Amino acid sequence: MHIDEIQNGIVIDHITAGKSLEIYHFLHLEELDCSVALLRNVVSQKMGRKDIIKIDQVLDIDLGVLGYMDPNITISIIKNGQKVDKFHPELPEQICDVITCKNPRCITSVEQEIKHIFKLTDRERRIYRCIYCESEAKKKF
Repeated sequence: MHIDEIQNGIVIDHITAGKSLEIYHFLHLEELDCSVALLRNVVSQKMGRKDIIKIDQVLDIDLGVLGYMDPNITISIIKNGQKVDKFHPELPEQICDVITCKNPRCITSVEQEIKHIFKLTDRERRIYRCIYCESEAKKKF
């Protein structure tokens, strides 16, 4: 298999095997007018198996939410064929419209226009709570 080198874009690496399609759809990569490579079950010495997404375009999106979706992820920014930045996204302090509140009495269950906003309350255990009703978020990813 041959995947061309990226000149300007983003490589999302160390995705837990099998999760890349969820990330692909969450980032709406199907709407892009550029090359996107989705590699699944790639052999990895560190993880055993992993997924990789290569995007041949620099995107103006918040990549921080990927830290919530998968704590193993590393993101590399490529410019002129060279890696200019590599980082692990941290858990964001707040996430909006990524997960929904499951509390039937929460205002977000009644009012459809209200954003689903969750704040990080326990970094070690990766727990988020609804800012309206304080319900713990159910893990979506």
